[in-house]
Amino acid sequence: MGDQGLILNITEAPISVHRGGRTVQRPLKPKGNRSKAIKRKFQDVIEEPSPKRQSLPSSPKVQQKETNKLSVKKLKTDSSPKKASGQKENHTKGRASVKTSSLFKNNPEVPDIERTKVKQLQEDVFSSDSFSGLGLHPHLVSTITNVLDMTKMTSVQKMTIPALMSGRDAMVRSQTGSGKTLAYGIPLVQALQAVVPKIQRSDGPYALILVPTRELALQSFTIVQKLLKPFTWIVPGVLMGGEKRKSEKARIRKGINILISTPGRLVDHIKSTKSIHFTHVRWLIVDEADRILDLGFEKDITTILNALNSQSEQRQNVLLSATLSQGVARLADISLQNPVSVTVTEEVSTDITPAVHPNVEQNDTDPSGFAMPEKLHQHVVVVPSKLKLVTLSAFILGKWKNDKKPKMIIFFPSCELVEFHLTLLSNVLPLRSHGKDPRVFLRLHGNMEQEERTEAFQHFTQAKAGILLCTDVAARGLDLPQVTWIVQYNAPASAAEYIHRVGRTARLGAQGSSLLILLPSEAEYMRTLVDHKISVSEMKMEGILSSLLAENFLRIKQAGGKKAETADPQTIRERGTVLQTKFEDYVHANTETSLWAKKALQSYIRSYATYPKDLKHVFHIRSLHLGHVAKSFGLRDAPHNLSQQLAGNVKKQSKYQHKRAKGHQPVRMKQRFSDLLTSEFSSGLPSKQKKAKKVGDKEKET
Repeated sequence: MGDQGLILNITEAPISVHRGGRTVQRPLKPKGNRSKAIKRKFQDVIEEPSPKRQSLPSSPKVQQKETNKLSVKKLKTDSSPKKASGQKENHTKGRASVKTSSLFKNNPEVPDIERTKVKQLQEDVFSSDSFSGLGLHPHLVSTITNVLDMTKMTSVQKMTIPALMSGRDAMVRSQTGSGKTLAYGIPLVQALQAVVPKIQRSDGPYALILVPTRELALQSFTIVQKLLKPFTWIVPGVLMGGEKRKSEKARIRKGINILISTPGRLVDHIKSTKSIHFTHVRWLIVDEADRILDLGFEKDITTILNALNSQSEQRQNVLLSATLSQGVARLADISLQNPVSVTVTEEVSTDITPAVHPNVEQNDTDPSGFAMPEKLHQHVVVVPSKLKLVTLSAFILGKWKNDKKPKMIIFFPSCELVEFHLTLLSNVLPLRSHGKDPRVFLRLHGNMEQEERTEAFQHFTQAKAGILLCTDVAARGLDLPQVTWIVQYNAPASAAEYIHRVGRTARLGAQGSSLLILLPSEAEYMRTLVDHKISVSEMKMEGILSSLLAENFLRIKQAGGKKAETADPQTIRERGTVLQTKFEDYVHANTETSLWAKKALQSYIRSYATYPKDLKHVFHIRSLHLGHVAKSFGLRDAPHNLSQQLAGNVKKQSKYQHKRAKGHQPVRMKQRFSDLLTSEFSSGLPSKQKKAKKVGDKEKET
């Protein structure tokens, strides 16, 4: 027995007591400091018996048997801080093993994705022509060469600049990252610097540039500012949400000659700022026109067009986008007069009016497809729900260690998911910064303060390496240099959104790659990409997880201090389980982080319900296994009260409506539950109020 036998004899061995001439056997009851000292000394070996068991006498043989059971049970229990969070480990003889059944078993089968041969539309990004042959001002050519470091024009610039310099309206469609900003910026600056007499600041706007997001407004402002470096008398300015109206009004009063703005903020100033006028406007440029319409700014565009038509007699109008939709075609019919249509693909076509344009997509089912960057390598991986977080982390760890200058953008469907994964990944993954700034992970979404958004955007633009977690607010038009990987944690709602997301890499002829993560139930989404002539190759989950073998913080130590070095599938699974355990330990460290994970899970479920009807057969909320999805949020089990809380809110609302209804008709639970999940910002209010809330959130996002 050793020490355990000694403990048994001290704590529970029966003793003899002489009472009234008789000898009585009874167990010893520890009292006072002696028992506390014994408990403190041996608490890691034996458990204290319950009060009920202490009060009942038993034979030494039975006590010996019970003590042995308790000792074995205690030895199997981990006394580390993991025990406090509920984590359990099984230990086998000679080697520490990790429980893998919950993570790698009972998962749905991963279907094989057949790679259909697709001929993608390609663009010749660069042409052989230089800017010096366009007849531009020598100082402007020098600025393009020395400041912007460009000598050869891209194909879209070669076709667009001469058309705009001739004074014609234009509708330009070209792949993202092909230089569309300079395509309209160069002829704009060339025209304004030649105005006689010289433009004065007090004249007000001569050109109006509309963009959908604040980040794109800042980026366009920076490029125009560089082009205007030799022409100091022309003043650019930017108006966007998140800034103080008072300071913007002061800049408007002083004078802005090239005004760059988001539609909502410009309409706000049209209605409230008396000093703003458009009497001298000669140019109207709408960049990312389809995104502006998608965000619900159609009424704002109408207000702006009415203000321009009432004050400026004649102007040149330009619409630009990587994709064209029916909404853009309608806008072109309203705002453009005798336009030239520039489309840069293998089959180049020009001088085609928008009404008969062959590449205008019909409800995102355009069979002609989208033009893709030539050096963009696209990949997809199918991962069970439980392994989604671990697979993403393994991919990040592998690229961060193996790539020289890793620069990655990860897209999430909601602001809450960006915040959750930012904190979780930055606290669990031990990534060392490649630069002076210790931050590896950055975030960008619509719920951030404007100062934070600007700082994050500029920091990631200038950084040589980093990981940006963001929503689709960063998917349109942003020129983020040297991005090596685009990761889509959730599939986009349309092929057009897919194109814009992956367009953040492989820009202007550079190399770039993308990865789309799908669940087994979502594998049919690949048909949508194939229908739009998007070619994607498959990655295997096991190959991504194998990068965990190189991470020392996930090593499993054997008994005797030896380390497991084998690269067999079981070791990879054990490493993945260790990583999942670290996520779970962080999430379950306290009530606050656990509740935070549940709210992020709620946001994911709500965003999942927002896919359009034509994709409901692929992304249906009923196809989600709540327990498996919860695992990808670091939760050990599916929150039993998550659905009850959602349904409880619905019941309260239904009960209230039932009392007020004249006919006392019960509200269908299924319909109300579906309504509640239509938006990540939903509050459970009736659909009309919820719709108004959604519009407000879109304005906030931009």
